[in-house]
Amino acid sequence: MNKDGHVLNGALLAIGLGVILSIDPTAGPIIGGESGGITFDAVSTLAGEVARSIAVLSLPVILGALFPDVDTAFGRHRKTLHNLPVLGIFLAFPYLFGNLQFVWIGVGTHYLLDVVGSKRGIALWYPFSSTEYGFPTGVATSSNWATRVTVVVTAMELFVLFLVHNYLVALNTPLPDAANLIGTLVGI
Repeated sequence: MNKDGHVLNGALLAIGLGVILSIDPTAGPIIGGESGGITFDAVSTLAGEVARSIAVLSLPVILGALFPDVDTAFGRHRKTLHNLPVLGIFLAFPYLFGNLQFVWIGVGTHYLLDVVGSKRGIALWYPFSSTEYGFPTGVATSSNWATRVTVVVTAMELFVLFLVHNYLVALNTPLPDAANLIGTLVGI
């Protein structure tokens, strides 16, 4: 995808994640409260929580979604910063910089968009291998379909993130705690 596609992807992800993280599916009615009636206060409280969540997520997710394309200025594009070792570094960020917990989501979804949404794919194992991996579903970055593909892939990403958040581990769980929880679930 091109830069505009990755910005769109990051912005839509920030909005979608803002909603996902603001709504607790175990809390009962979202805005109906105990009585089941919808009140202005309940709606405005929820809207405020969603807006705050989107504001907090926008910068790290959009920057993460754009970061891999920095390799257009140096190195080899879709190789130097488009690989799993670099993603591993971003997964470690929350251990070092707690405020960057969601950068990895932007980076990871950038990779997914390039693998699924573009014809070329990315070199997942670079520098160990220069082989580029992609799906046959991709379109050229200059295609009239590029924006549509970006929106469809982003919707699929948000659906998976929703499932992970609600059924595996909450996405706003600190990464060390999430790693321990997942380790316990798989018996490590």
